[in-house]
Amino acid sequence: MHEHKIVSVIDGSPAAEAGIRKGDTLVLLNGMPVEDVFDYHYLAEEVRVTLTVRTEKGEERTFEIEKGEDEDLGLTFAESLMDDYRSCRNKCIFCFIDQNPPGMRDTIYFKDDDSRLSFLQGNYITMTNMKESEIDRIIKYKLAPINISVHTTNPELRVQMLHNRFAGNILEHIRKLYEAEIPMNGQIVLCKGYNDGDELRRTIRDLMEFAPVMRSLSVVPVGLSRYREGLCPLEPFGKEDAQEVIDIIEGFQEEAMKAYDIHFVHASDEWYIQADREVPEEERYDGYLQIENGVGMTRLLYEEFGAAVRFVQEADSIHGLKRLKMTKEERRAAQLLKKNPDRCVSSITGMLSREKVKVIQEELHKIRPDIDYRIYPIVNDFFGHNITVTGLLTGQDIVAQLKGKKLGDALLIPECCLKADEDIFLDDMHLTELENALQVKTVIVKSYGMDFLKAIIGVEE
Repeated sequence: MHEHKIVSVIDGSPAAEAGIRKGDTLVLLNGMPVEDVFDYHYLAEEVRVTLTVRTEKGEERTFEIEKGEDEDLGLTFAESLMDDYRSCRNKCIFCFIDQNPPGMRDTIYFKDDDSRLSFLQGNYITMTNMKESEIDRIIKYKLAPINISVHTTNPELRVQMLHNRFAGNILEHIRKLYEAEIPMNGQIVLCKGYNDGDELRRTIRDLMEFAPVMRSLSVVPVGLSRYREGLCPLEPFGKEDAQEVIDIIEGFQEEAMKAYDIHFVHASDEWYIQADREVPEEERYDGYLQIENGVGMTRLLYEEFGAAVRFVQEADSIHGLKRLKMTKEERRAAQLLKKNPDRCVSSITGMLSREKVKVIQEELHKIRPDIDYRIYPIVNDFFGHNITVTGLLTGQDIVAQLKGKKLGDALLIPECCLKADEDIFLDDMHLTELENALQVKTVIVKSYGMDFLKAIIGVEE
């Protein structure tokens, strides 16, 4: 039976008013066992709920609680999922976790394939580690969107690529979610000689059948670190390969637009940069549904930063920003135009984006040509030179390559370089260690829009 330790009770909440205390253990909710957080929220939706708890002294008590329709009971549990995370049993030929060096923190090596994390955190799942009852729970609780690592719809090829004999029935699972109208997003990690070319065409064609319930499909190149000894030999893609991938995808985009009024399938930015082609215009990303997969990040950079610069230009042009009485927006623009003598600031980027990010310098100089803004591309020595994205840069590589460089008043660090809930890089270097090693103040940049512009100029709220 699933039981859950209560670690805190919010003061004044229905649970607190009923007499439930920190340290008690939830046994039943409305007479039902609670498997995880989704059971809990589903059962706790009622206006009248019954909780059976075991006190710290071992006494079992039942509480009947009345609450508002959308009111939370006020309980917090030891685990956010109220259950253990479910690990992946696949041995995928492209798995990046298998390509990590030894000696890193334990969480780096954990392979999750948990449908609940797909809903809560946007993680992608293969669905090979799921029971039919788990798919039924997704449908029952209407958990959406569900993000699915498809890779290929060829059953035999999928079994081979995932090294899981149950991997070939992916279309059956997707069809079941489709018929229940559960929104989905798909992902293809492309491996040269395996699921590219005609196999890629087949996969896109098969998955387009589920649009628009399947809202989007991303195609990303396999990441190949230098720690691949004993793993399946895979080759990196070249310029001509990238051009072919883009041509295949853009052909299907035209079909999808005619049939569903969405572009459906998207190439990650790496393909366009490697093919030496301009990234698509903003409307072709269908609202950036796959931004976490690196789909549209370059275009979003252009649009957000350009919009921030235009805001300042327009405010300056129309009002001159010289009147004593200004609106809040005008004051904001005036701050960004205010001179800060000898201002120098720097930022980092992965090698993939080293040319594309120069647009920031060009846009910045339209309003503040006086600022010395420096962008330093960082070579990924930690994982290997085939890894070129910014999000996989480590603290030690940044320190080694910026030692002795002119960094100015601040070093801007993209948020994607750090652990989600801590200021720690992938190699466990803390942000303060990097600051001490380089003797520079760091600023974490969360977006490429107004926040980025303010960080460069040195304006704080």
